Amino acid sequence: MSDAQPVRLHCFAHAGAGVSSFYGWPADLGRGVETVPHLLPGRESRRREPRVTGREALLADLMGAFVSEVPSVPYVLYGHSLGAMVAYTVTRALHEAGLPGPALLALGACPPPDAGSDLSDAWGASDEQLLGLLDEVGALPEGAAPGGFWHRAVMPVLRDDLTLAHDLRVAARQPVAAGPLTVPLLVVSGQDDPLAQPAVMDGWRRWSTGPVVTRTVPGDHFFLRGHELPRLLGRACRVVRRTAPAAVRAGAR
Repeated sequence: MSDAQPVRLHCFAHAGAGVSSFYGWPADLGRGVETVPHLLPGRESRRREPRVTGREALLADLMGAFVSEVPSVPYVLYGHSLGAMVAYTVTRALHEAGLPGPALLALGACPPPDAGSDLSDAWGASDEQLLGLLDEVGALPEGAAPGGFWHRAVMPVLRDDLTLAHDLRVAARQPVAAGPLTVPLLVVSGQDDPLAQPAVMDGWRRWSTGPVVTRTVPGDHFFLRGHELPRLLGRACRVVRRTAPAAVRAGAR
């Protein structure tokens, strides 16, 4: 594999977010890694597009980026919170289609589908209940009161994203027709994350027969805004690069 070809790190963000959280990552990722953030419809430059709230619509939007050609270098997926379920769903869809998958699936801040998830389980809650939950876990920004800008601009996106997360978790619990995933997993927890504690995150071991590595980094639910996560992912991508043939075999179907 040529040194000119970086490992691509495909990134999926948390509920209610666009992709701005990944803009500062290149400096911490280090050499040989290229970020590929995936912006879902209904936010930032795609704000005029209808938001997706179900598995099939999500895959219709994303899969073209992964099935158009056989990758010449291994690639990695990272998803944060809702994004972890998106990354898992894409990986499973590739597996079921018999197509090459990622060399590594990295999942952060998201309980596995067979565990309770306070946030996605609140998809049908009232605005008052949802705001209360966000406040309890320190995820409610200033100015989020009903009628304010955040409530008008972000709450509808957040609600649809929680509906999507719920649908993805339900779908993930259905049997995998092609057999269990064998892709290696990197499972990352925030030390002070009340929504996805390390002991709960360890349950992702049940979701692949491949090697599973767990790591805990400083921070709360939004530890992707710190430096430790991209540094960890950069090191993981370089390991994938060094072991490319084995990694590609592990991700292939």
